[in-house]
Amino acid sequence: MTASATVTDPATHDYIFNQTMLRVKDPERSVAFYRDVLGMTLLRRFDFPEMKFSLYFMAYVHSGDAQPPEDPAARAEFTFRQKATLELTHNWGTESDAEFAGYHNGNSDPRGFGHIGITVPDVYAAAARFEKLGVEFVKRPDDGKMKGLAFIKDPDGYWIEILSATGLATMVAGA
Repeated sequence: MTASATVTDPATHDYIFNQTMLRVKDPERSVAFYRDVLGMTLLRRFDFPEMKFSLYFMAYVHSGDAQPPEDPAARAEFTFRQKATLELTHNWGTESDAEFAGYHNGNSDPRGFGHIGITVPDVYAAAARFEKLGVEFVKRPDDGKMKGLAFIKDPDGYWIEILSATGLATMVAGA
């Protein structure tokens, strides 16, 4: 089977992949990790007091990109038009509950969700920076059989693959 860029149903032409949701124990730690370690921007926070949870939408916003507007309604619409956002969901109280063990990351039994992926220009430079910042590694770039890619963990133990488009393309070209 080969990949095709052709949309088979015109009804889906304007669909975009908007978000992946991860539940987080402590939103301050998680937002800081995705902002300060991975360089994402907090697009919008939504609080739902009646249901006791909050949503934090994170994404990459680079200079030259459209910037999030200040108006709350316009900013919400902007958030939901973005491609590949990360929705961090916080159920209130988990951050201070000593009995709360955290969420399953999907990489131990029973296996399920595996990881999210971040493309970087240079995996080795990114890994060196993560090392200096004290980020926990699952796999360093030269560990194992697949060289040139890394896996790190966020504060909740979710795995994040760090890859280079060029490096991965070279690796899988013969596959």
